[in-house]
Amino acid sequence: MASEIYSSLKDENPVFVVVLNGAFVFASDFAKNYPGNCEFEFVRLASYEGTNSSGEVKQLLGLNKSLEERTVVVLEDIIDTGNTLEEITEIFSKEKIKQLYIATLFFKPEVFKKEIKIDYIGLKIPNKFIVGYGLDYNGLGRNFSQVYELNNNRMINLVLFGKPGAGKGTQANFLKEKYQLVHISTGDVFRFNIKNETELGNLAKSYMDKGDLVPDEITINMLNAEVEKNPDANGFIFDGFPRTTKQAKALDDLLASKNIAVNATIALEANDEVLIERLLERGKSSGRSDDQDEGKIRNRFDEYNQKTAPLIDYYKNEEKFFSVDGIGSIEEITERLSDVIDGLMISSK
Repeated sequence: MASEIYSSLKDENPVFVVVLNGAFVFASDFAKNYPGNCEFEFVRLASYEGTNSSGEVKQLLGLNKSLEERTVVVLEDIIDTGNTLEEITEIFSKEKIKQLYIATLFFKPEVFKKEIKIDYIGLKIPNKFIVGYGLDYNGLGRNFSQVYELNNNRMINLVLFGKPGAGKGTQANFLKEKYQLVHISTGDVFRFNIKNETELGNLAKSYMDKGDLVPDEITINMLNAEVEKNPDANGFIFDGFPRTTKQAKALDDLLASKNIAVNATIALEANDEVLIERLLERGKSSGRSDDQDEGKIRNRFDEYNQKTAPLIDYYKNEEKFFSVDGIGSIEEITERLSDVIDGLMISSK
């Protein structure tokens, strides 16, 4: 593209106007390959929220010099609906420029709806959302050296855990709504099966009545039933399972049988003293005796540490472990968790 533009404008000293943020990588490589004299200016406009164009373009940063009687080439990373481009051409119509050319690395002809000529096109692409080489998804992915299509249909399967009082249940409710995931709480699944006297529920109760631990196989079969109830799910949040490395491997085997996998294990981390204060406060209204005794709370923390330490190592070895600060407002913690999940959505390289 640099050579093509130079062959047309070699007698000019053009001003290349780079549209930020997305075009900065493209502009950098373009500048290195443009053989003639030229100048660069930058404008910043925004029209995207998530993966959908809002239809509204806001000028965030204007030009720093006059372009009167200059030949201007706009360098865009991608042109789809043309809303941003329309705003740019409106800006330049007031600048009394000599000539205006439009150059874009990517172009989506299917959705372009403006009567504006595009002079230089690097590559025509389908109407798919792409990330990398300067283009982002909610601020992520710009640093990818190559370009990837964002797969919105990719399943996101999460294991969420944290100490008692860390807010797993609260955050799971927010995340399942935001990402349209199915929340599978082991405790809820057990209560449902026992209350409804299912075969698995009765079998689990027979062990519990004797004071024995319910075998992992029964729990896995309950989880399998929940997964099979939701064949069209965008993904699952597993809460309360696994608790041991053996259970983690069993869950991996279950999901592998369905050609899916755990994408990430996210731990809500919080200082013990903060969590103890939370639980004691919760105990005033919950009526739970284990939330009203600091000694019992610390014992639960010790048990958590003993059980989850090897589990954390297991997921770290698989590069699937993420630690999230669990201190702050509910909204702040949800945002931190969302950053992790959004990162997973674009990391399908």
